[in-house]
Amino acid sequence: MSKAETHMTPIPTQWVGPIQFRGNLVDGPVRVPMTTYETPLWPSTARGAGVSRHAGGINVTLIDERMTRSIMVRAQDAASAHAAWQRIEARFDDIADVVRSTSRFARLLQLNRQIAGNLLYIRMECATGDASGHNMVTKAADAVLSWILRQEPSLSYASISGNLCADKKPSAVNGLLGRGKYVVAELDIPQRLLRRMLRTTAEQVVRINTEKNLMGGILAGSLRSANAHFANMLLAFYLATGQDAANIIEGSQGFVHCEDRDGDLYFSCTLPNLIVGSVGAGKGNPMVEDHLAAIGCKEDRPAGDNARRLAGICAGVVLCGELSLLAAQTNPGELIRAHLELER
Repeated sequence: MSKAETHMTPIPTQWVGPIQFRGNLVDGPVRVPMTTYETPLWPSTARGAGVSRHAGGINVTLIDERMTRSIMVRAQDAASAHAAWQRIEARFDDIADVVRSTSRFARLLQLNRQIAGNLLYIRMECATGDASGHNMVTKAADAVLSWILRQEPSLSYASISGNLCADKKPSAVNGLLGRGKYVVAELDIPQRLLRRMLRTTAEQVVRINTEKNLMGGILAGSLRSANAHFANMLLAFYLATGQDAANIIEGSQGFVHCEDRDGDLYFSCTLPNLIVGSVGAGKGNPMVEDHLAAIGCKEDRPAGDNARRLAGICAGVVLCGELSLLAAQTNPGELIRAHLELER
Protein backbone atom coordinates (compact mmCIF):
# COMPACT_ATOMS: atom_id res chain seq x y z
CA MET A 1 0.00 0.00 0.00
CA SER A 2 1.42 3.39 -0.98
CA LYS A 3 1.73 6.08 1.66
CA ALA A 4 -0.88 8.26 -0.05
CA GLU A 5 -3.49 5.53 -0.42
CA THR A 6 -6.65 5.87 1.66
CA HIS A 7 -8.89 2.98 2.63
CA MET A 8 -12.09 2.80 4.66
CA THR A 9 -12.22 1.12 8.07
CA PRO A 10 -15.70 -0.25 8.76
CA ILE A 11 -17.37 0.61 12.06
CA PRO A 12 -20.80 -0.85 12.89
CA THR A 13 -23.71 1.56 12.50
CA GLN A 14 -27.32 1.23 13.59
CA TRP A 15 -30.31 3.53 13.34
CA VAL A 16 -31.90 4.27 16.70
CA GLY A 17 -35.31 5.67 17.52
CA PRO A 18 -37.20 7.54 16.47
CA ILE A 19 -36.47 10.15 19.10
CA GLN A 20 -39.38 12.51 19.60
CA PHE A 21 -38.56 16.22 19.58
CA ARG A 22 -40.68 19.30 20.16
CA GLY A 23 -39.85 22.97 19.84
CA ASN A 24 -38.39 25.42 17.35
CA LEU A 25 -34.95 23.86 16.87
CA VAL A 26 -36.12 20.31 16.10
CA ASP A 27 -39.75 19.19 15.95
CA GLY A 28 -41.17 15.72 15.37
CA PRO A 29 -39.73 12.19 15.29
CA VAL A 30 -36.14 11.62 14.08
CA ARG A 31 -34.36 8.29 13.62
CA VAL A 32 -30.64 8.78 14.24
CA PRO A 33 -27.51 6.92 13.06
CA MET A 34 -25.00 5.83 15.69
CA THR A 35 -21.60 4.42 14.73
CA THR A 36 -19.82 2.53 17.50
CA TYR A 37 -18.11 -0.67 18.61
CA GLU A 38 -19.92 -0.44 21.96
CA THR A 39 -23.01 -2.39 20.91
CA PRO A 40 -25.02 -1.93 24.16
CA LEU A 41 -25.14 1.78 23.34
CA TRP A 42 -27.79 1.18 20.65
CA PRO A 43 -30.47 -0.49 22.79
CA SER A 44 -29.71 1.77 25.74
CA THR A 45 -30.16 4.93 23.66
CA ALA A 46 -33.21 3.35 22.04
CA ARG A 47 -34.75 2.93 25.49
CA GLY A 48 -34.32 6.63 26.13
CA ALA A 49 -35.78 7.33 22.69
CA GLY A 50 -38.84 5.28 23.63
CA VAL A 51 -39.31 7.36 26.75
CA SER A 52 -39.09 10.54 24.63
CA ARG A 53 -41.95 9.34 22.42
CA HIS A 54 -44.24 8.52 25.34
CA ALA A 55 -43.32 11.61 27.37
CA GLY A 56 -44.18 14.19 24.73
CA GLY A 57 -40.78 14.88 23.25
CA ILE A 58 -37.39 16.43 24.02
CA ASN A 59 -37.16 20.19 23.78
CA VAL A 60 -33.76 21.58 22.75
CA THR A 61 -32.82 25.22 23.27
CA LEU A 62 -29.89 26.86 21.47
CA ILE A 63 -28.23 29.27 23.90
CA ASP A 64 -25.25 30.43 21.82
CA GLU A 65 -22.98 29.48 18.91
CA ARG A 66 -19.46 30.48 17.86
CA MET A 67 -16.14 29.01 16.76
CA THR A 68 -12.83 30.27 18.11
CA ARG A 69 -9.15 30.59 17.35
CA SER A 70 -6.60 32.36 19.57
CA ILE A 71 -3.63 34.04 17.96
CA MET A 72 -0.52 34.79 20.03
CA VAL A 73 1.98 37.64 19.61
CA ARG A 74 5.05 38.78 21.55
CA ALA A 75 5.60 42.27 22.87
CA GLN A 76 8.64 43.76 24.59
CA ASP A 77 6.94 43.61 27.98
CA ALA A 78 3.49 43.41 29.61
CA ALA A 79 2.90 47.17 29.44
CA SER A 80 3.57 47.16 25.71
CA ALA A 81 1.28 44.14 25.23
CA HIS A 82 -1.52 45.88 27.14
CA ALA A 83 -1.15 49.11 25.18
CA ALA A 84 -1.18 47.19 21.89
CA TRP A 85 -4.32 45.30 22.94
CA GLN A 86 -6.13 48.56 23.73
CA ARG A 87 -5.36 49.87 20.24
CA ILE A 88 -6.37 46.56 18.63
CA GLU A 89 -9.63 46.37 20.59
CA ALA A 90 -10.54 49.91 19.53
CA ARG A 91 -10.40 48.80 15.89
CA PHE A 92 -12.90 45.95 16.20
CA ASP A 93 -14.80 47.04 13.07
CA ASP A 94 -11.62 46.98 10.96
CA ILE A 95 -10.81 43.49 12.22
CA ALA A 96 -14.39 42.40 11.47
CA ASP A 97 -13.85 43.56 7.87
CA VAL A 98 -10.66 41.47 7.67
CA VAL A 99 -12.55 38.40 8.90
CA ARG A 100 -15.41 39.01 6.47
CA SER A 101 -12.97 39.20 3.56
CA THR A 102 -11.76 35.63 4.14
CA SER A 103 -15.09 33.79 3.77
CA ARG A 104 -18.71 34.13 2.66
CA PHE A 105 -19.85 32.99 6.09
CA ALA A 106 -17.23 33.98 8.70
CA ARG A 107 -18.37 36.88 10.87
CA LEU A 108 -16.48 38.24 13.88
CA LEU A 109 -18.57 38.18 17.05
CA GLN A 110 -16.14 39.04 19.82
CA LEU A 111 -12.49 39.43 20.82
CA ASN A 112 -11.11 38.39 24.21
CA ARG A 113 -7.58 38.73 25.51
CA GLN A 114 -5.18 37.30 28.05
CA ILE A 115 -1.72 38.68 28.80
CA ALA A 116 0.99 36.55 30.39
CA GLY A 117 4.33 38.31 30.79
CA ASN A 118 5.12 39.83 27.41
CA LEU A 119 2.74 37.43 25.56
CA LEU A 120 -0.59 38.70 24.23
CA TYR A 121 -3.27 36.11 23.43
CA ILE A 122 -6.24 37.27 21.34
CA ARG A 123 -9.22 34.91 21.23
CA MET A 124 -11.33 35.45 18.12
CA GLU A 125 -14.94 34.23 18.23
CA CYS A 126 -16.80 33.92 14.93
CA ALA A 127 -20.05 32.78 13.38
CA THR A 128 -19.38 30.13 10.70
CA GLY A 129 -22.68 29.25 9.02
CA ASP A 130 -23.31 25.51 8.60
CA ALA A 131 -19.65 24.54 9.08
CA SER A 132 -18.18 23.62 12.44
CA GLY A 133 -15.68 26.26 11.41
CA HIS A 134 -12.22 25.12 12.49
CA ASN A 135 -10.52 25.87 9.16
CA MET A 136 -12.72 28.88 8.42
CA VAL A 137 -11.75 30.61 11.66
CA THR A 138 -8.09 29.62 11.35
CA LYS A 139 -8.02 31.20 7.88
CA ALA A 140 -9.60 34.34 9.31
CA ALA A 141 -7.18 34.33 12.25
CA ASP A 142 -4.21 34.10 9.90
CA ALA A 143 -5.43 37.17 8.02
CA VAL A 144 -6.09 39.06 11.27
CA LEU A 145 -2.67 38.13 12.62
CA SER A 146 -0.99 39.53 9.49
CA TRP A 147 -3.10 42.71 9.79
CA ILE A 148 -2.15 43.17 13.46
CA LEU A 149 1.56 42.74 12.75
CA ARG A 150 1.32 45.41 10.06
CA GLN A 151 -0.55 47.80 12.35
CA GLU A 152 1.62 47.08 15.40
CA PRO A 153 5.24 46.70 14.24
CA SER A 154 6.48 46.42 17.83
CA LEU A 155 4.71 43.05 18.09
CA SER A 156 6.13 39.83 16.65
CA TYR A 157 4.61 36.52 15.59
CA ALA A 158 4.38 33.78 18.24
CA SER A 159 1.69 31.36 17.01
CA ILE A 160 -1.43 31.16 14.88
CA SER A 161 -3.00 29.11 17.70
CA GLY A 162 -2.10 29.98 21.28
CA ASN A 163 -4.21 27.30 23.04
CA LEU A 164 -6.70 29.83 24.44
CA CYS A 165 -9.11 28.53 21.78
CA ALA A 166 -9.13 25.84 23.43
CA ASP A 167 -9.24 23.22 20.70
CA LYS A 168 -9.77 19.52 21.59
CA LYS A 169 -8.63 19.90 25.18
CA PRO A 170 -10.59 20.11 28.45
CA SER A 171 -10.74 23.70 29.65
CA ALA A 172 -12.78 26.21 31.59
CA VAL A 173 -12.57 28.94 28.95
CA ASN A 174 -14.83 27.22 26.41
CA GLY A 175 -17.63 26.74 28.90
CA LEU A 176 -17.32 30.32 30.08
CA LEU A 177 -16.91 32.11 26.75
CA GLY A 178 -18.34 29.55 24.32
CA ARG A 179 -17.00 27.31 21.57
CA GLY A 180 -19.37 25.53 19.22
CA LYS A 181 -23.09 25.26 19.93
CA TYR A 182 -24.33 25.79 23.50
CA VAL A 183 -27.48 23.66 23.76
CA VAL A 184 -29.78 22.41 26.50
CA ALA A 185 -31.99 19.34 25.99
CA GLU A 186 -34.92 18.81 28.40
CA LEU A 187 -37.54 16.14 28.97
CA ASP A 188 -40.42 15.90 31.46
CA ILE A 189 -41.12 12.25 32.35
CA PRO A 190 -44.31 11.21 34.15
CA GLN A 191 -44.04 8.94 37.16
CA ARG A 192 -45.83 6.06 35.42
CA LEU A 193 -43.29 6.03 32.56
CA LEU A 194 -40.38 6.02 34.99
CA ARG A 195 -41.75 2.90 36.64
CA ARG A 196 -42.87 1.12 33.48
CA MET A 197 -40.08 1.93 31.01
CA LEU A 198 -37.05 2.66 33.22
CA ARG A 199 -37.86 0.68 36.40
CA THR A 200 -36.94 3.63 38.58
CA THR A 201 -38.32 6.73 40.28
CA ALA A 202 -37.64 10.45 40.07
CA GLU A 203 -36.19 10.38 43.57
CA GLN A 204 -33.71 7.63 42.62
CA VAL A 205 -32.56 9.38 39.43
CA VAL A 206 -32.08 12.71 41.20
CA ARG A 207 -30.11 10.99 43.96
CA ILE A 208 -27.78 9.10 41.63
CA ASN A 209 -27.19 12.24 39.59
CA THR A 210 -26.20 14.09 42.76
CA GLU A 211 -24.10 11.32 44.26
CA LYS A 212 -22.51 9.97 41.07
CA ASN A 213 -22.34 12.78 38.51
CA LEU A 214 -21.95 15.76 40.83
CA MET A 215 -20.20 14.45 43.96
CA GLY A 216 -18.26 11.74 42.12
CA GLY A 217 -17.18 14.29 39.53
CA ILE A 218 -15.99 16.68 42.25
CA LEU A 219 -13.99 13.93 43.95
CA ALA A 220 -12.44 12.98 40.61
CA GLY A 221 -11.51 16.59 39.88
CA SER A 222 -13.68 16.80 36.76
CA LEU A 223 -13.39 20.12 34.91
CA ARG A 224 -16.77 21.77 34.20
CA SER A 225 -18.31 18.35 33.77
CA ALA A 226 -20.96 16.34 35.61
CA ASN A 227 -22.31 13.49 33.51
CA ALA A 228 -22.14 9.71 33.26
CA HIS A 229 -21.14 9.15 29.63
CA PHE A 230 -21.90 12.01 27.24
CA ALA A 231 -18.79 11.02 25.27
CA ASN A 232 -20.29 7.66 24.26
CA MET A 233 -23.26 9.16 22.44
CA LEU A 234 -21.25 12.06 21.07
CA LEU A 235 -18.64 9.82 19.47
CA ALA A 236 -21.24 7.50 17.92
CA PHE A 237 -23.19 10.43 16.48
CA TYR A 238 -20.05 12.33 15.40
CA LEU A 239 -18.69 9.36 13.46
CA ALA A 240 -22.04 8.72 11.78
CA THR A 241 -22.40 12.34 10.67
CA GLY A 242 -18.83 13.13 9.62
CA GLN A 243 -17.72 15.30 12.53
CA ASP A 244 -14.18 15.74 13.85
CA ALA A 245 -14.28 13.01 16.50
CA ALA A 246 -11.59 14.64 18.67
CA ASN A 247 -14.07 17.39 19.50
CA ILE A 248 -15.83 15.05 21.91
CA ILE A 249 -13.14 16.09 24.40
CA GLU A 250 -14.65 19.54 24.94
CA GLY A 251 -18.07 18.36 23.80
CA SER A 252 -18.38 15.91 26.68
CA GLN A 253 -17.80 18.69 29.22
CA GLY A 254 -21.47 19.00 30.10
CA PHE A 255 -23.96 18.70 32.92
CA VAL A 256 -27.00 16.70 33.92
CA HIS A 257 -29.53 18.59 35.99
CA CYS A 258 -32.73 16.89 37.11
CA GLU A 259 -35.54 17.49 39.60
CA ASP A 260 -38.20 15.43 41.34
CA ARG A 261 -41.45 17.26 40.61
CA ASP A 262 -44.03 15.50 42.78
CA GLY A 263 -42.95 12.10 41.48
CA ASP A 264 -42.46 13.20 37.88
CA LEU A 265 -38.90 13.74 36.63
CA TYR A 266 -37.51 16.84 34.98
CA PHE A 267 -34.32 15.68 33.21
CA SER A 268 -31.90 17.89 31.27
CA CYS A 269 -28.52 17.69 29.57
CA THR A 270 -26.53 20.89 29.05
CA LEU A 271 -23.77 20.81 26.41
CA PRO A 272 -21.93 24.16 26.25
CA ASN A 273 -19.30 23.07 23.67
CA LEU A 274 -21.10 21.00 21.03
CA ILE A 275 -19.02 21.31 17.84
CA VAL A 276 -20.90 20.06 14.77
CA GLY A 277 -21.35 21.07 11.15
CA SER A 278 -23.47 19.90 8.23
CA VAL A 279 -20.85 20.95 5.65
CA GLY A 280 -17.06 20.89 5.57
CA ALA A 281 -14.37 18.32 6.27
CA GLY A 282 -15.62 14.74 6.53
CA LYS A 283 -18.92 15.43 4.81
CA GLY A 284 -17.93 14.22 1.34
CA ASN A 285 -18.29 10.56 2.35
CA PRO A 286 -21.42 9.15 0.65
CA MET A 287 -22.52 7.35 3.83
CA VAL A 288 -22.20 10.57 5.84
CA GLU A 289 -24.10 12.55 3.23
CA ASP A 290 -26.91 9.98 3.27
CA HIS A 291 -27.08 10.11 7.06
CA LEU A 292 -27.23 13.90 7.13
CA ALA A 293 -29.92 13.94 4.46
CA ALA A 294 -31.99 11.31 6.28
CA ILE A 295 -32.07 13.35 9.49
CA GLY A 296 -33.03 16.51 7.63
CA CYS A 297 -29.72 18.37 7.85
CA LYS A 298 -29.06 18.89 4.13
CA GLU A 299 -32.15 20.96 3.38
CA ASP A 300 -32.34 24.30 1.55
CA ARG A 301 -32.38 26.55 4.60
CA PRO A 302 -30.75 29.85 5.62
CA ALA A 303 -27.04 29.50 6.41
CA GLY A 304 -26.51 27.90 9.80
CA ASP A 305 -29.96 26.35 10.22
CA ASN A 306 -28.90 22.84 9.15
CA ALA A 307 -26.03 22.88 11.65
CA ARG A 308 -28.36 24.13 14.38
CA ARG A 309 -30.79 21.30 13.68
CA LEU A 310 -27.88 18.85 13.75
CA ALA A 311 -26.77 20.16 17.14
CA GLY A 312 -30.30 19.83 18.48
CA ILE A 313 -30.59 16.23 17.32
CA CYS A 314 -27.17 15.44 18.78
CA ALA A 315 -28.23 16.84 22.16
CA GLY A 316 -31.34 14.67 22.07
CA VAL A 317 -29.24 11.57 21.39
CA VAL A 318 -27.04 12.44 24.38
CA LEU A 319 -30.07 12.87 26.63
CA CYS A 320 -31.55 9.50 25.62
CA GLY A 321 -28.34 7.61 26.33
CA GLU A 322 -27.62 9.45 29.57
CA LEU A 323 -31.13 8.95 30.94
CA SER A 324 -31.06 5.24 30.18
CA LEU A 325 -27.69 4.64 31.83
CA LEU A 326 -28.50 6.61 34.98
CA ALA A 327 -31.81 4.77 35.33
CA ALA A 328 -30.02 1.44 34.93
CA GLN A 329 -27.56 2.36 37.67
CA THR A 330 -30.36 2.93 40.16
CA ASN A 331 -30.97 -0.84 39.99
CA PRO A 332 -28.20 -3.08 41.39
CA GLY A 333 -26.76 -5.44 38.79
CA GLU A 334 -28.72 -4.10 35.80
CA LEU A 335 -25.78 -2.44 34.06
CA ILE A 336 -23.47 -5.44 34.00
CA ARG A 337 -26.29 -7.86 33.14
CA ALA A 338 -27.20 -5.78 30.11
CA HIS A 339 -23.57 -5.56 28.92
CA LEU A 340 -23.01 -9.29 29.31
CA GLU A 341 -26.20 -10.17 27.48
CA LEU A 342 -25.68 -7.71 24.61
CA GLU A 343 -21.94 -8.02 24.07
CA ARG A 344 -21.54 -11.80 24.32
